[in-house]
Amino acid sequence: MTVQATEPRVDVLGIHVSVTHMDHTVETFARWIDDGERHLVCVSDMNALLHARADGRLTEVYNTSGMTLPDGMPLVWAGRKAGFEQMARVCGPDLIERVMAEAEQRGWTHYFYGGADGVPEKLRDNFVAKHPDLKVVGAYSPPYRALTEAEDAEIVERLNAAEPDIIWVGLGAPKQERWMAEHRDRLDAAILIGVGAAFDFHTGRVDRAPQWMQRSGLEWSYRVYKEPRRLWRRYVLGIPRFAVGILRRPPRPVS
Repeated sequence: MTVQATEPRVDVLGIHVSVTHMDHTVETFARWIDDGERHLVCVSDMNALLHARADGRLTEVYNTSGMTLPDGMPLVWAGRKAGFEQMARVCGPDLIERVMAEAEQRGWTHYFYGGADGVPEKLRDNFVAKHPDLKVVGAYSPPYRALTEAEDAEIVERLNAAEPDIIWVGLGAPKQERWMAEHRDRLDAAILIGVGAAFDFHTGRVDRAPQWMQRSGLEWSYRVYKEPRRLWRRYVLGIPRFAVGILRRPPRPVS
């Protein structure tokens, strides 16, 4: 049963970001699983939001998701500017760790879908080592190309046969959001959630910034430092675009 979410949201440049924090997000997941609801969840930082607002289909996916989580501090600051002081960052790598700990107690089952060859399997092994009672029912890295209809149907069958409560999708934004939207009605899992780089962070393929940089909204600068050739344009151009956009269109509650 797919249900339209009714959580409060804030309009940030046309993208409706959920007013939430870590505890509220995890309890929302618990309610969906207990009630048999089915949702997709977008985890959005500034860069993902700018991609989404430039694409009508992606805007629709973000704005009709079960939740669109504020991964980056700029989105949190925008929400607080609109009057939602309770809003806090829900970062993909932190969320997946928190949900794994919760799932060990609640018995939720998981499937890791995406990442480079061997990454979802390593992710599974790492989390099971940390949480021995965790139930991971599958891990699969799809080919890095467009799938045939037969291949896609086989993947849907494989995912449904495993009966996960949560499918963690690590295809990178915006590919993972498009994939989730295309497959939401065909998959039985309660939650599809795109967490992008979280797969690489939790398998040691990519280093995370120190905690003080994460809290102060400077994690982007650490990522640019580590991968300048790939990421400099994203942030050097993206930050001014975001800031100017906020000045022209201040964040406001979604009515």
